[in-house]
Amino acid sequence: MECQLRNVSRLRGFDRDRQRTGKMSRASGQEDSDTADEAVRGTCDDASICKRFAVSVGYWKDPYIQYFVRQARERKAPEINRGYYARVQGVNQLLYAFLKRTECNCQIINLGAGLDTAFWRLKDENILPKKYFEVDFTAIVGRKLYNIKSKPPLSKPIMECHTGASLLTDAHSMDSSRYSIIGADLRNVKDVEEKLKKFGMDPHLPTLLVAECVLVYMTTEQSAGLLKWASSTFPTAMFITYEQVNMADRFGQIMIENLHRRQCNLLGVEACQSLQSQRERLLCNGWEAADAWDMMKVYSSLPQDDVSRMEKLEFLDEKELLEQLLLHYCISWGSKDAQKLGLAEIKF
Repeated sequence: MECQLRNVSRLRGFDRDRQRTGKMSRASGQEDSDTADEAVRGTCDDASICKRFAVSVGYWKDPYIQYFVRQARERKAPEINRGYYARVQGVNQLLYAFLKRTECNCQIINLGAGLDTAFWRLKDENILPKKYFEVDFTAIVGRKLYNIKSKPPLSKPIMECHTGASLLTDAHSMDSSRYSIIGADLRNVKDVEEKLKKFGMDPHLPTLLVAECVLVYMTTEQSAGLLKWASSTFPTAMFITYEQVNMADRFGQIMIENLHRRQCNLLGVEACQSLQSQRERLLCNGWEAADAWDMMKVYSSLPQDDVSRMEKLEFLDEKELLEQLLLHYCISWGSKDAQKLGLAEIKF
């Protein structure tokens, strides 16, 4: 335990960085809401810088992150890099499986997308869905739009997919034929729905919703509202979440305390007590099938040839710490399958 606590202190930034890779839809409380939201928004750069560093070392390929994020000034710990690798590869496995099941005849809604680059990477791989939506706080969307508009490697792929005369765009949104980005607060489900419909969301299409470290920053009532809206809106859909788990032990409590000192309060931590609580949250909010794996299990399930390649990039002297961290994060997913595509069969 002493070693465990010492290492958590040493990697104090890990909690902050992994909470969201730009996932901006959280917090509550009228008087402190602006401060709390700003504290979470502030982690966007930290987390994205960590991802760019991992990419620069060779953990995975992402030629687009450089256009959103500056390079890190200092090296990141191997534990952080491997944690991000597991997260990115794990979510990607489920995403690719969904695209394969639907033959790309679907839409993706990234809730709290931040500086994510999935749209551009999927286009390069020629596996874009019919439409890719991103939703985030207006402050983050405004920054992302500035980069998209000012950097041709980002704007050109969008225009190559666009069939209209011009894009529909303003300070906090942009709509094209295959890609839309929307500024909205995910706690206001009605507003989110209206804006998605305005930009062409089709409830009848198979829909993949992704929320990485989003629900944990909401109250359980707020996250339940978002999950219920999604399950009731899309008859054929899958909802993927990535966030904490096993938070009742001492290791989890230290993570919570570290975040609290940064005014990043995990208002929805009640649903993160166990894998079972993660599954039950999905099932209780309208999803017909659900599962949850801790990241240690996900890590072990990833293609081992690529894991072996990745593990040779940097020496890891604290394997116990990496295991503890992976055991305190999970990927959970729920599905509804009116079109009988076999979505409940999707696994790692």
